[in-house]
Amino acid sequence: MPVLNVSELNIVLTIIGAFILGFGVISVLIKNRWLLGEALPAMTLGIILGPLAAKFLDSSRWGSAEPGQVSEITLGITRVVIGVQLVIAGFQLPAKYQKLRWKEMLMLMLPVMTIMWLCSTLCMMATIPKVTLLATLVMAACITCTDPVLSQAVAKGPFSDKFVARDLREIISSEAGANDGFGFPFLLLATYLMRAQTPEASTLVARAGEEVVRHGGGVGQAIGKWFLETWLYFVLMSIAIGVVVGYAAGKGLKFALQRKWVDSESYVLYPTALGLFLLGVCGMIGGDDLLACFTAGSILNWDGEYMRETLERHDEVNSSVDVLLNFGGFMYLGTVIPWSEFHQPDTTGITVPRLIALGFLILAFRRIPAIFIMYKFMPNVIKNWKEALFMGYFGPIGIGAAFYVEHTRHLYPKLADADEEMGNLLRAIGPTVYFLVFFSIVIHGLSIPALNAIYGWYGVQPIQDDAMLFERKSIRVPTPVNAEVGDDHTFIAYNRFSRPVFDDAELPTFDRTISMGRRSMSRVSMGRRSMSRISLSQYPTISRAPTISRVPSQNRDRDREEKDDPADSPGTSSFSSSAETKAPEVEIPLTPAPQPAQTIETPGLGRPTTIKYAV
Repeated sequence: MPVLNVSELNIVLTIIGAFILGFGVISVLIKNRWLLGEALPAMTLGIILGPLAAKFLDSSRWGSAEPGQVSEITLGITRVVIGVQLVIAGFQLPAKYQKLRWKEMLMLMLPVMTIMWLCSTLCMMATIPKVTLLATLVMAACITCTDPVLSQAVAKGPFSDKFVARDLREIISSEAGANDGFGFPFLLLATYLMRAQTPEASTLVARAGEEVVRHGGGVGQAIGKWFLETWLYFVLMSIAIGVVVGYAAGKGLKFALQRKWVDSESYVLYPTALGLFLLGVCGMIGGDDLLACFTAGSILNWDGEYMRETLERHDEVNSSVDVLLNFGGFMYLGTVIPWSEFHQPDTTGITVPRLIALGFLILAFRRIPAIFIMYKFMPNVIKNWKEALFMGYFGPIGIGAAFYVEHTRHLYPKLADADEEMGNLLRAIGPTVYFLVFFSIVIHGLSIPALNAIYGWYGVQPIQDDAMLFERKSIRVPTPVNAEVGDDHTFIAYNRFSRPVFDDAELPTFDRTISMGRRSMSRVSMGRRSMSRISLSQYPTISRAPTISRVPSQNRDRDREEKDDPADSPGTSSFSSSAETKAPEVEIPLTPAPQPAQTIETPGLGRPTTIKYAV
């Protein structure tokens, strides 16, 4: 007989499904027109439906409802959300990016992060009472990293497609991917120094949640343990694991691809599976799983082949996984914000005015001074003070900080067993860091549409470099941000993020003119190679700046018969853009294989535009 089963699982599934459905029907408005992204709406819904208001979502009631399980659930969810997205962020960078930008990455990981850590410590000391210097260093380490999830949205979002230079976007994405794992040395240094104060029984640092007390030994012993356990075991071993796993995964995948053993679904799910595998392995051995995930993603696409094949297979899976994790992660984050701890003047001394003051101090002094000090040493990626200000301001604090808070709780004894210094730290770290997470998501989430409105008011023109031609998969697909309609079947998009590797010197030259409707174009010279008119859509292509790349449609027949046009003269050829011809035709060599790219001039778009077709 029918039974009403209002279980926690059914409630969670209903709410997540309803939110995705509602968000989906106006997703273009939210993301492309209002520029709000997924994080702020998802967190807002989590706050409304969480323990603060409607009480539909409450992780303390999930499962067996054991005391303290919220911390464990939060740690697990944040690990999965961040780890999987770091693999995706790693392979979406250009091939061999870490080798190309190793100097810039080294400066961002060491001096910039160190300055951010110390500046954050000073801001907290000025506003958070009853905590010592070492305790403040621990809390500051939780917010030193730029959030890898929110930073990817900044680097790859619609606003950046229009107004942010590609080199700056790439370094923001790469820095956010790497520094989330590099936050552990700062956290563990402060932890070792705090433990070294009182000579008591030594215990191991255990991620599984064993209670840890002070072991004494002084500063010298603390620095030695920090170097050995943190840098050699925690950091370097995790990088090595990421390199080995990423390299082995890439080689194995290429071997299988050559024998056509891999279907498209399995291929595009590879990064997600790789992230889950590394989270499990590094979690079992106590390594830095976040750093291993980003390293593996970078190595997986080291030669650019994985990204190339992914684009040719019309990958929509990884972006969908990314969005799904953002929805679930930030909605959950909204439910666990400790609102009741934001104003406790009698216990922690923390009050709402103090937290608001801390938020603005962190916004102004945590990252901007560090970037301004160092940006002139990175001229290849940050070219002027305006780009330095943008990079310094948009260093959001998000789900990564929540992960660090819950991980920090495992490094110290429970509150009932802690001494005064550690007890004050454990009482203050939650409300302080979670308020900064909330503050950053709101401020940075609203800053993008505000900045876009300012740019529109002052007439700032979008970046129109590095164009890419790709086919629309449906007539109902909206025009992407910073893109134009090329014809009935194509878009021309500018300043896109991802690109594979090719040598500009290998691009062919122009010598003839082709007509396509009302747009005049130049045909590419292919030397003495034999030429035949065939549909350009027959050749799967890739995207790479500064190319316009034709990406083939999944919905159109690729096997059109060759046709000879008697009207063609030795100096000219023509396209037909009628309904009978689904894709423009262009002369390309049949022998040998098609060239990596060919260039066509299109002044009919309202301004001169160089299109380099990668075929």
